[in-house]
Amino acid sequence: MNRPLFALAAGAILLAGCTLAPDYERPALPVSADWPDGSKPGAARAGDEAPAPAELGWRDFFSDPEIQSLIGMALTNNRDLRAQTLSVEAARAQYQIARADLFPSISATGNGSDQRVPANLSSSGAARTQRQFSTGLGFTAYELDLFGRIQSLSEQAEEQYLAQAETRTSSQITLVAEVANADLPLRADSALLRLTIEPLRSQRDSYDLVRREAEHGIATELDLRQAETAVRTAEASLAQYTRQVAQDRNALELLLGSPLPASFATQPGAIGLPDNPPALADLPAGIPSALLERRPDIRAAEHSLKAANANIGAARAAFFPAITLTASGGLTSATLSDLFKGAQRTWSFSPAITVPIFEGGRLEAQLDYAKISKEISVAQYEKTIQTAFREVADALAARATLDDQIRAQQALVDASEVRYRLSQMRFQSGIEGYLNTLDAERTLFSARQTLISIRLARLQNLVTLYKVLGGGWAENTVPPPPAAG
Repeated sequence: MNRPLFALAAGAILLAGCTLAPDYERPALPVSADWPDGSKPGAARAGDEAPAPAELGWRDFFSDPEIQSLIGMALTNNRDLRAQTLSVEAARAQYQIARADLFPSISATGNGSDQRVPANLSSSGAARTQRQFSTGLGFTAYELDLFGRIQSLSEQAEEQYLAQAETRTSSQITLVAEVANADLPLRADSALLRLTIEPLRSQRDSYDLVRREAEHGIATELDLRQAETAVRTAEASLAQYTRQVAQDRNALELLLGSPLPASFATQPGAIGLPDNPPALADLPAGIPSALLERRPDIRAAEHSLKAANANIGAARAAFFPAITLTASGGLTSATLSDLFKGAQRTWSFSPAITVPIFEGGRLEAQLDYAKISKEISVAQYEKTIQTAFREVADALAARATLDDQIRAQQALVDASEVRYRLSQMRFQSGIEGYLNTLDAERTLFSARQTLISIRLARLQNLVTLYKVLGGGWAENTVPPPPAAG
């Protein structure tokens, strides 16, 4: 291929670059500049340099080794996350395809042909065989991107790829939180199951005692039925929590994408809520505008908005002429042996221009559609921010009250335990009937149940706060950038 042809191709590539897409401007923050008064984030302790929640690795946030192991399994085996990862690869391939249209597709060709020409069609009046061999380089129908149509489509594909990548990161964050929030109810229901198993034995013993006393006329029929009611209620709770533990395990295994490991506790009531809460209690939430950089779902929505903005440029460019080039250069000979000898060079150059004259309103409709699509993307972007703001505000408001509720409930449990012990002593001493003991036992059981539920809510709230602040995408804490100087 000769030098002018190469120069022409290089010049065509350099012409591409400018687009008719509007200048992108990030929409104004559609929420308040601060969190609501009821959900003010606590400041970090003096002297602490705590990382932002989005930079805190999930292994550092979840100190419990069992939860760490489960999250690791889910990130490896979860089918939804695997599909999201493959979607990112597909979006990257689509972007590479769109970007390739900016460059001419140069191909090397080689062919030969034999053709018999009959005598009545031959210039010599005799039948003959005509042969031709050729080889060369060239490109076909390469569009000069003078108005940035292909560049805009390439930018659109790139933003869609980046949006898909952020969506995958958001899916990982959600999966990390879902695994923790599926493991914690399993632990809570296991603790409730143990809470039911332990007193059931003593309730059955008490029932047997009251039944013997009733047979000898010491206890009344009412005392017997009250004792039986306590046993049957505990048996019903035992069946309920046994079922819930089994269902919790099934839900957790679905998230993990594989069966629970053999090392995982399998005996009913063998596990409970972790004693140490996740390490987020003292981390500041920052200001709402920081969510724009921390939350991958917000970044994904902004990339989608940028893709819609780039599509406007492609729709505008469609109104202008399209210039395509077809060129080739090579060697042609009637015999294969002479193909690569001198004076066999050949070339062709075929430019073409297409000017839209009448499209029946199609181009105007395409531009209108592109503009409306951008407005839809703006609304979706703003709604994503508002949803994120609400999620963080709710989590902060809950964090501010759950600790106080746990302290109050723990005090109620302590008082109920003392009351139950005193009522049991008075019943065994014959001072009062079994009704007061049964009522004290029910109160204690209910108070313990509520305490476990509140502890579960607090742990799940911390996990949710970690998630809504953008944490969970990194396995280990991201180190801060080095100080300037």
